[in-house]
Amino acid sequence: MTVRCLVMLGALLMPLPAAAADNMPSITGLQRNVVFTNYSPLSRSTVLLQRLFSPLAAVRLQAALTNSGQSAREQSIDLAQEKFAVYVPTQAPQQGYALLVFVPPWEEATVPQRWMSALDRHGMIFVSAAKSGNDASVLDRREPLALLAAYNIMQRYPVDAARVYIGGFSGGSRVALRIALGYPDMFHGALLDAGSDPIGDAQIPLPPAALFHQFQESTRLVYLTGKDDTFHLDQDMHSRQSLQEWCVFDVRTETMPWTGHEPANPAAVDHALDALIDHAKYDADKLNACRARIEEELATQLQQVEELSAHGKTDDARKLLDGIDAHFGGLAAPRSTELAQKIIAR
Repeated sequence: MTVRCLVMLGALLMPLPAAAADNMPSITGLQRNVVFTNYSPLSRSTVLLQRLFSPLAAVRLQAALTNSGQSAREQSIDLAQEKFAVYVPTQAPQQGYALLVFVPPWEEATVPQRWMSALDRHGMIFVSAAKSGNDASVLDRREPLALLAAYNIMQRYPVDAARVYIGGFSGGSRVALRIALGYPDMFHGALLDAGSDPIGDAQIPLPPAALFHQFQESTRLVYLTGKDDTFHLDQDMHSRQSLQEWCVFDVRTETMPWTGHEPANPAAVDHALDALIDHAKYDADKLNACRARIEEELATQLQQVEELSAHGKTDDARKLLDGIDAHFGGLAAPRSTELAQKIIAR
C-alpha cells in the first residue's frame, strides 16, 4: 500500500446521502456528459477494502488510518462532479438489456463508434466514466466509478441482472479483471481487451471465500488480444494459467489477426460479446476436487504458522503468514487474521 493511497483513502469526507430513485427518462442512443445521482452500498470504501484487498492488508490499512486519527470515507466519489458516456440500443430485449461497464485507459468518457452495431445486436448498454484512465487512482476512482456506473444504469433502464459485465482495454482491462474478481455478485463476466494479470497475489488478491466460489461458478472471462500484440498475449497466458490453478474454468480466448495493441475491431467485439454471453455450466466434480486441493494446501501452511509461533519463531511465523495472506487472500480468513493477532500478542 503506497503512502499516496493511504492519504487518499483516509482523507476525511462527510458521508454522502443516498439519493432518491433516479427518475430520469430512459433515453436511447449515444449520450455524453451524463451525470448520475445514486450511490451504491457496494462502492463504499469499507466494502472495497473487504473485497479488493487481502485480509491482513485491509486490517493494516484500517490500523494506519486509526493511528493517524483519520477514518475511511463512506464514498470516495462525488457523483455531482463526474461525467459518463452512455450508449443505449433503441430496442430493449424482452428479458431486459445486457450491460457492459467499460474501464478505459484514457481520460475521456467515450463510446467506440465502431462498436455500436455489435452493442445493438446484443441489446447491450455501454457505459464508461471520464477521468478513469491509467493515471487515475484505482481504489479511489476507477473501481468505484465502474460500480456506480453499473448501479445507476440498472436504476434507469430495465437491465437483465444475469447479463451485467465489466470490461476494459489495456490498463483498464487489468482493472476490470480485479473488479470482476471482487464483485461476482454484480458482474457475471469480463471482457479483457489486451490487458490481464495473474490472480492470487498481492496485486490481485482473492476475495472472501463465498465471493470467490461465486466467481468460480458464475463468471465468464473472455480474453481478446491482437495476434501481433506479443507482450499482452504473454500476459494473457500467465493470467489464464493462474485461473486454472485457482479452479476458474469458464474462460474463452479470442485473438485478432493482423492487430497490435489497439482496441478491438467491430467484428472481433461482436464475436467476443457472443463468447461473453455464452456462459458455460461448471463441472461440479472437477471444481470440488480442485477446491479440495487448495483447501489442503492452505490448511497445511496455516498449521505451519501455528507451529512456528508455538515454538517462539515469531519472525518466521509472521513471514509465512504474510505469504499466505498474499497468495490465498480472503480464502485464508478469518484464520489468517486470528493468527496475526496471536503473533502480535506474543
